[in-house]
Amino acid sequence: MSTFNRSKSINQRTLGVGTPRTASFGSPRVKLASVSQWFRWLFVIGALFPFSIAIAGGYFYLLPSLTQAFQGFGTSKFNDSMDECNLFDGNWVSDERYPLYNASECPFAEQGFNCLGNGRRDEDYLRWRWKPKRCDIPRFNVHEILERLRNKRVVFVGDSMSRTQWESLICLLMTGVEDKNSVYEVNNHNITKRIRFLSVRFNSFNFTVEFFRSVFLVQHVWMPRHVPRRVRSTLKLDKLDDISNQWVNSDILIFNTGHWWVPEKLFETGCYFQVANTVRLGMSIPVAFRMALDTWASWVEKMIDTNRTHVFFRSYEPSHWSEQSHRLCNVTNLPISEVGGKNGSVFSDTILEVVKNLTVPTTVLHVTSMSAFRSDAHVGKWNGNPSIPDCSHWCLPGVPDMWNEILLSYLLSHS
Repeated sequence: MSTFNRSKSINQRTLGVGTPRTASFGSPRVKLASVSQWFRWLFVIGALFPFSIAIAGGYFYLLPSLTQAFQGFGTSKFNDSMDECNLFDGNWVSDERYPLYNASECPFAEQGFNCLGNGRRDEDYLRWRWKPKRCDIPRFNVHEILERLRNKRVVFVGDSMSRTQWESLICLLMTGVEDKNSVYEVNNHNITKRIRFLSVRFNSFNFTVEFFRSVFLVQHVWMPRHVPRRVRSTLKLDKLDDISNQWVNSDILIFNTGHWWVPEKLFETGCYFQVANTVRLGMSIPVAFRMALDTWASWVEKMIDTNRTHVFFRSYEPSHWSEQSHRLCNVTNLPISEVGGKNGSVFSDTILEVVKNLTVPTTVLHVTSMSAFRSDAHVGKWNGNPSIPDCSHWCLPGVPDMWNEILLSYLLSHS
């Protein structure tokens, strides 16, 4: 079996073992007894004491191993075992049971992400599964997932990478629906990047999977007044997107942002940062990104009903351009073994730092490192427009399916 290892996780934790409690025994009432009887009892107790110590020591030695052994059976107890198993520290292993669906048979997979449908001939990139080092991600059981999502509302918020994950989840779930016509976009929209809101309803199970396009999460305002001529638009770092009120009252809420936080999408288009009524022309992108996430965190603390909504934030996923100009895109045939620094990101580090300080339970899907190996899985020239290669977005089926398998595993373990 082929594997591609990832470097040691920066989030790997040390497993601590608590001090076992000791039992205390009161002194029995002693009646007159012979000295020989006293020494006979003392001898018995002395013989049993080291045996008891050996049994207790063996118990505490074996317990962690047994706990880990059972983690791989059925649905892993991720909530109780995160110290023991980092889901994002592992390998890509070849698995002939993949892919889990055919994009050409899924009406909600964009044509631009259907690499096979757009002429890609090799299929090796479809047959990889992510395997954590210390546990197993449960096999995808579509019928169990459909039942768990019954009467629920699943919401994705973010950029086109979020839309790809949204499409992936819908295609995965449709494999378990007999009547395909019972799955439909509620406004009869075609799936394109130009539409800001998309909602697919699974009518037989009474749940929706929705996508809100919000590439920065905060408000983007055109043509602000009384600013230098080079400023065409601003990001209001202290104001969450004006559609954020539509994200509440969801059962599962998944955020992402990052790919638009680059000079080409910001300064080179005349977009700068604004706080209150002041445009901050000299503010750096990392500082602005942190301020935007702090605004998002404040919204989460204020608006999320923790009795209903489980919040996720997917970390930044790397691209694999051959140069910074994003003109050369070399899609490999297999995952790469050396990631060359792509397993880290200032955006992912900021996400982890902000989420760590939240009081609302929020799960980070830290996919940065696992995705860094998959230079073979981008759409490349198989995006429907070969003249514009793409080493940022992912083929479907592909890497986003594994993100969703991890997401669903969390949901099952917390049900």
